[in-house]
Amino acid sequence: MPNAPKSPTPDTREPGRLPVTPDDVRAAAASIRGSVLLTKCDQSRTLSEICGCNLWLKFENLQFTSTFKERGALNRLKALSPDERRRGVIAMSAGNHAQGVAYHAQRLGIPATIVMPVGTPMVKIENTRRHGAEIIISGKTLEECGEFARAHGAAHDLTMIHPYDDRLIIAGQGTIALEMLDAVPQLDTLVIPIGGGGLASGMAVAAKSLKPDLLIVGVQAQLYPSMYNAVQGESLPMRGDTLAEGIAVKAPGRITTQIIRSLADDIILVSEDQIERALAMLIAIEKTVVEGAGAAGLAAVLAEPERFAGRNVGLVLTGGNIDTRLIASVLTRELAREGRLTQIAIDIVDRPGQLAAVSALLAEAGANIIEVSHQRTFSDLPAKGTLLEVVIETRDRAHLDEVMQRLGEAGFVAWLPGRR
Repeated sequence: MPNAPKSPTPDTREPGRLPVTPDDVRAAAASIRGSVLLTKCDQSRTLSEICGCNLWLKFENLQFTSTFKERGALNRLKALSPDERRRGVIAMSAGNHAQGVAYHAQRLGIPATIVMPVGTPMVKIENTRRHGAEIIISGKTLEECGEFARAHGAAHDLTMIHPYDDRLIIAGQGTIALEMLDAVPQLDTLVIPIGGGGLASGMAVAAKSLKPDLLIVGVQAQLYPSMYNAVQGESLPMRGDTLAEGIAVKAPGRITTQIIRSLADDIILVSEDQIERALAMLIAIEKTVVEGAGAAGLAAVLAEPERFAGRNVGLVLTGGNIDTRLIASVLTRELAREGRLTQIAIDIVDRPGQLAAVSALLAEAGANIIEVSHQRTFSDLPAKGTLLEVVIETRDRAHLDEVMQRLGEAGFVAWLPGRR
């Protein structure tokens, strides 16, 4: 378990002395009011029971662009001068900031160019293009993407709308905390995903000004612990593809790091399995679709329930822009982890009636057959043997164990591929 961040010094703990102030957040709330949805903040009784705490969810995945990023983007765009609006803006983004900027730029009549890294989910690219922005795909990472955006913007005299390291962006994101504490005054903990840090820093400024003792817990994917490294002075590696690509940032912002170092009480790192489980639970229990980053907060609570036991915890479902194919993959993988969907390999004699016998036994055991495959050629079984691969659906892992036992009692050699 990661250690808590170093204790902030007394002169920086006060929100009013940081680059973004509570007044900045309140001004942002007034600026965006009526143009951004006031999303609901509801308690989840089922998740509360599972996690052992009182859990409230802020449904920012229900914004028009399915992301909280609208808030900061709109606050920044409205501060542009008439000349800056005429010349246009540029932003780099892995998807959600892009959509927030593109949508509100179109509403305000501001030309927008969005630079997105290679590998950005297609759903985010198409949604951004639908809002009328010019799309440029460049760079393998958000940092490489940013370098291109700055050069392209300078060459074409465009104003950069940074996704997180901007006072107005941070203040706009902080309006979420004002809404959450207004709706649920008893909240004593906020668990907030961190990528570049705009959301966590803005919410921390707002929340700490209203309730100084409220805990701010940041969450990062284990594959991209950039803010954790910055706060802790660590050098944990950053690599690979994460389900939470929305918070896969290698270099957090300068302003955001200062604020989070001062106001955050802890940062938790969560694994890919934990993020997948949280995403699947939100779909299954809350019937709400979130992307990986949007499930990170719940993943942290599930990973360390003792830390949050009995507390009044607020989570932000930051976005819902996820490819449907990826949703299907995550849900299927979760079924496999729970023992509800399993591939079984069975060594059978190559003669008539064997498949029927296996099918009958599985039916009697209450297992549902999803897929069947015979393999005679590409296996290491004897020439008179056949490898039968069956995908079955069972109630849970105990039921799966029962099915495997009954296959063995019937004389079949059966195993789970990869576990033999």
